[in-house]
Amino acid sequence: MEQKPKKEINIELPEDVAQGCYSNLAIITHSSSEFVFDFIRMMPGIAKAKVQNRIVMTPEHAKRFFNALQDNLNKYEEHFGKINLSGKGMPNIPLHFGDGTPEA
Repeated sequence: MEQKPKKEINIELPEDVAQGCYSNLAIITHSSSEFVFDFIRMMPGIAKAKVQNRIVMTPEHAKRFFNALQDNLNKYEEHFGKINLSGKGMPNIPLHFGDGTPEA
């Protein structure tokens, strides 16, 4: 049986993107065709925050992302120990986001 050659993907990481963007809050919404991930940076004592990045994915890619994140969290905990959720994160604050129900 003939093996197909492996396809390689050349991925470029521009300098401005390589810097990364810190986020301590994510809001996830979805429609029937897309998942929308809004990454936000909340600062202590400041009642207003801006979306730093928005990522839009198909449901299939969102599921693949979920599986990859779960796999990486498992590997992290195997190496560094269990991640404990303190419950001291974001208090239950009503978020006013845009105007209306998000729909992609």
